Amino acid sequence: MSLHIAVDHRAPVAESVLMPGDPLRAQFIAENFLDNPIRYSEIRNMYGYTGTYKGVPVSVQGSGMGMPSMGIYSWELYNEHGVENIIRIGTAGSFREDINVGEIVVGLAASTDSNFQHAFDVPGQYSPCCSYPLLNKLQEAGRETGIPFTAGNIVSCDVFYETTEDWWKRWARMGVMAVEMEAAALYMNAAYCRKNALAIMTISDSFVTGEKTTAEERQTTFTDMMKLALEAAVK
Repeated sequence: MSLHIAVDHRAPVAESVLMPGDPLRAQFIAENFLDNPIRYSEIRNMYGYTGTYKGVPVSVQGSGMGMPSMGIYSWELYNEHGVENIIRIGTAGSFREDINVGEIVVGLAASTDSNFQHAFDVPGQYSPCCSYPLLNKLQEAGRETGIPFTAGNIVSCDVFYETTEDWWKRWARMGVMAVEMEAAALYMNAAYCRKNALAIMTISDSFVTGEKTTAEERQTTFTDMMKLALEAAVK
């Protein structure tokens, strides 16, 4: 047991973990995709489950919103629960007119406006990226399932309700394809701990068109992303 994650002896945390931000999305995945899931933690209602997918143990653990929360949960999973691979499955806002609501994006690298990197005392601007072994597995899973995705640079931002008009266009001008709030912290923790991480997001809204999904749709309908992540997790 770590400070924020309990462990049920019947269901230790698996080597590979899917991490949605929403704990209810973690529950949805466990109940709809895993065989014999057991909830191993409910501290602060941040649910964690372990079950099997195609006979392979897999866990799913909520991360909460934002880099501080992701930083806490992923750090404890890597350092206190023996986790080797974390796949974030979340939502993002598209900066490109050719990436639409409902489509899947993968963060090859995560730019950020956060100062999360100060914890690692690097003498410059660190650029966190995904782990190639997990990316390779995801590409294989994509070919096998026929589920498409777009890979590129994303940005992890600290602020959800920005007050500067058209702030996102400056990121888009640099080729950043979407915004979310957790990947950079996950990638930095993985790099420091010598572990693997990958962030997969379904586009929930478009900064270009203004289209948005509902909270319920974000929780239960982005199943292609969930299937893709599970297939990669068991390879």
